[in-house]
Formats: sequence, structure tokens, C-alpha cells
Amino acid sequence: LYARRKQWPLQRVTVRLAHRRNYAEDCVGCETKPMRLDRIDREIVLEGALDDEQRASLLAISNSCPLHRSLTTGIEIATRLAAPE
Repeated sequence: LYARRKQWPLQRVTVRLAHRRNYAEDCVGCETKPMRLDRIDREIVLEGALDDEQRASLLAISNSCPLHRSLTTGIEIATRLAAPE
């Protein structure tokens, strides 16, 4: 959307995600359960005749999207059981 508005020659965007859990080494002696750290590796492929400045701008914008902000600042999930309709 941003590239289209700027009329940049972006042809396609591909995003690949991989999720993994790492166990925190500094929690070996914890009194509670071992702490797991979730990690998402993200790879973004930008296709088109973009210059380095345009690519950097698109990367910065990808870090500002609402989903990215939610994942990096933490999410509270409220679950309730609902009656069938």
C-alpha cells in the first residue's frame, strides 16, 4: 500500500516466518518452571527495481504494522467458553 502510494516499482512481497522456542540459559536455577522464549524469524523478499533507500523504508514500515507491534510488546489473550448457537 505504501509503495503503491509512493509509486515505487514494487512488484511482489514474500514473507517467510519460522517459529521456535529457546530455553533461557539464565533460568537454569529458577524455582519455577524453566522459562521459554518464543522467537519468530522473519524473512522479507522485495521484488522490483527498488533502490536501497526504498528497501530500507519498506523494512522500517514492516516493523510498524499493528501485528508486529502487538507481537513485540506482548499480547493478552482473554478466553471464554460460549454456549453453542
